[in-house]
Amino acid sequence: MLDIGWSELLLIGIVALIVVGPKDLPILFRKAGQFMGKARGMAREFSRAMEQAADEAGVKDVTTSLKAATDPKKMGLDKLNEATESFRKWQPGSETAKLAEDRAEAARKIHEATAQHALKKKAEAEAAAAKSAGDDPGAIAAADPAPKPASGDSTT
Repeated sequence: MLDIGWSELLLIGIVALIVVGPKDLPILFRKAGQFMGKARGMAREFSRAMEQAADEAGVKDVTTSLKAATDPKKMGLDKLNEATESFRKWQPGSETAKLAEDRAEAARKIHEATAQHALKKKAEAEAAAAKSAGDDPGAIAAADPAPKPASGDSTT
């Protein structure tokens, strides 16, 4: 629409009063009103004709089918929306802490079992070394990891 303020309308009215004169001014306004009414009627008629042509071309059917195709409930997206909402509302808390505690406990048990297994293997190795050392006196010297004191004289 035209963006005319009250000051512009007042100026137009004063110029029209001076140019047309006070006697013919009401007739001019009546004719301008009739012209505006005819212009609005023509615009309405044009708009109706365009809508009718669109209806005949099937645009409303296409619009309806597109709206139905993009409806989230018909596409199963409502469940997807619910799932995303549950993720948005998710607050990490006791569930995560409980899982962390469970994992820490499992890791501790694994470390303890590994350490016990290593001690058992070491004890078995020492027992095997002691058993073989009892059969062979030279094996005791080879199996003994204790360092011998170094001295200047050697005794044979």
